[in-house]
Amino acid sequence: MRLGIVGLPNVGKSTLFNAITKAGAECANYPFCTIEPNVGIVAVPDERLEKLAQMYNPDKVTPTSIEFVDIAGLVKGASKGEGLGNKFLSHIREVDAVVHVVRCFEDPNIVHVDGSVDPIRDIETINLELILADLEVVERRIDRTRKMLKSGDKKYQLELELYESIKEHLEKGLPARSLKFSAEQVFLVDQLFLLTSKPVLYAANISEKDLQSGGENAYVAQLKEYSSKEGSEVMVICAKIEEEIAQLDEEERKEFLRELGLAESGLDRLIKTSYKLLGLISFLTAGQPEVRAWTILKGTKAPQAAGKIHSDFERGFIRAEVVSYHDLVEAGSYSAAREKGLVRSEGKDYVMQDGDVTLFRFNV
Repeated sequence: MRLGIVGLPNVGKSTLFNAITKAGAECANYPFCTIEPNVGIVAVPDERLEKLAQMYNPDKVTPTSIEFVDIAGLVKGASKGEGLGNKFLSHIREVDAVVHVVRCFEDPNIVHVDGSVDPIRDIETINLELILADLEVVERRIDRTRKMLKSGDKKYQLELELYESIKEHLEKGLPARSLKFSAEQVFLVDQLFLLTSKPVLYAANISEKDLQSGGENAYVAQLKEYSSKEGSEVMVICAKIEEEIAQLDEEERKEFLRELGLAESGLDRLIKTSYKLLGLISFLTAGQPEVRAWTILKGTKAPQAAGKIHSDFERGFIRAEVVSYHDLVEAGSYSAAREKGLVRSEGKDYVMQDGDVTLFRFNV
């Protein structure tokens, strides 16, 4: 699963990306520093793995991961190819969800592409370009559907009504993700690959001073009010401090966070929140060779989850032996959990739950 980090030039995208991935993406005080997208794969923080490792003493511990893409800064006119618009739009089309970095701090030493800090204006600049790009797609589909309607098939009338309702919504300056669709409509909408249908997490990038005084300021308040109207989430983060934290070793990192009065870094929260944004959960496998987390979509059934480990597991699926992580830890061991009747035998229709510690039985 891929998350695209987007925003106007000089809002802190590459600084945040550096902190997330420690990949050293070029970061500079001028627009279009990032032209080709930088890509980094990072581990999803999961305290459960550490606890299972203490129980099983495995040779290896493998967390699940998520991919972040640092996409070029966007300017007005991108939908018409201005700046690096075409590249920006093609790169955002390839990600599953968007982390939209919004500048919520003042600093005379860091230029703003529009000359002043205004988070709502910045968001609407990007949203407008995505909406304009989506309108082109929808208008082409409307023209094609009208031609197909001449065949007399009534299904094209329903499709036309759907596309026209989306067009009307976009023309109001509203993203497609704020519309509600039926299950049948979702299939059709997915075929449009609309940029504004992608889920969005707004990352409010604040100053070190604001972070130390509670992480709130007038800009963050504006952003939260705006995001609530479209059902998106806001996460407050100081990209500069997170980049500094990322350079520390584990003990130094813990001490620094304690000094800041934080239970975990903003990056850990961002990664976890992004994971949920994509509708992902983790199931766990545990044994002496390896303790590992596996990524699946919420709602995945046991055979398909088994297929994440190996296609043979899905093809020859017999059953899944499942115990919840909390039950396993409380019991103290897998054998103790089994004795207490906490290990369940689940069949092909079982829907996997986050934190299921699972042993798959299969025969090929």
